[in-house]
Amino acid sequence: MIALDAAFEVLRDAGKPLHYREITKQMIAQKMWATKGKTPWETVNAGIYVDIRDRGRDSRFVRLGAGLVALNPEVTGDTPNFELPSPSETVEYEKARTRLTFTAAAEHVLMESGSEEPLHYKVITERALPMIQTESRTPSATMYAAILSEIRRQEDRGETARFVQHGRGMVGLSAWLPSEVARIIEEKNREVRKKLLNRARSVSPVEFETLVSELLVSMGFEEVELSSASGGDGGIDVRGTLVVGNSVRIRMAVQAKRWKSNVTSPIVQQVRGSLGTHEQGLIITTSDFSKGAKTEANRSNAAPVALMNGEKMAELLAEYEIGATVRSYKLFELDEEGVE
Repeated sequence: MIALDAAFEVLRDAGKPLHYREITKQMIAQKMWATKGKTPWETVNAGIYVDIRDRGRDSRFVRLGAGLVALNPEVTGDTPNFELPSPSETVEYEKARTRLTFTAAAEHVLMESGSEEPLHYKVITERALPMIQTESRTPSATMYAAILSEIRRQEDRGETARFVQHGRGMVGLSAWLPSEVARIIEEKNREVRKKLLNRARSVSPVEFETLVSELLVSMGFEEVELSSASGGDGGIDVRGTLVVGNSVRIRMAVQAKRWKSNVTSPIVQQVRGSLGTHEQGLIITTSDFSKGAKTEANRSNAAPVALMNGEKMAELLAEYEIGATVRSYKLFELDEEGVE
């Protein structure tokens, strides 16, 4: 049963308005609906929001305020025991109250896509934007980063991630795969990312800078140039222009650190001091960043310096198939009905 149908059944059985968290709780308790997401109520809330937004008075649901949801008597034919809000009040309330996380909105988009085929993260973001509030200039990049970060966190904890990467920016749900298949994929991907990172740490400084350049190109950078072929670790190693949506162009100065120890705040200051006019900084390292480095990178009233640690680099190398290959296999499942 899909989420909206389950929510409808819960409200019909209750005979009264319920908070969307209570609706979700009863849906799961009665085994009417299941999800691997950590915030299932957000998925349900998003589904109701989209249904009301798209269907208006034809929606089976109405929002009464403060997360309270009821069945729409104009659709169900029931005698309401509450005052029905006007369409404009409903829309304004939804705009004011609905604030979904990127990953919750992504899960909803995939679940409501009408198939079990993966979608590109840019398509997911486009469909999810009405459900999220963000000031990001690059919401699709924020969406993809959120999905990849969640996958990594859940895999590191030995949990089944709710999202599955399919290469070249394509994302699906692990719920679409048998649990054993999802587990094998997670273990294999974790192993490949670890080996990619170890390989990056073992190459020469010049080879590492070349690897970083290749990754930047795959990520959408243009005019990528190695600043020096000396292999030195000081100053800016690569320069390029990040192009977003064929309209936003951000000139980036990149320092590549093939290090085992954490990058500290003086390195961030060094990169910031080496930036040219209208440039932003980026440090890519095979290690990680100290707390001071992170604080310095986010310092207000200073030129932005983005940070990419080894785990994130390995994720992106795998995603863009640099040193790795995404393979697809046929998976056969037995039909529920026997062969006559």
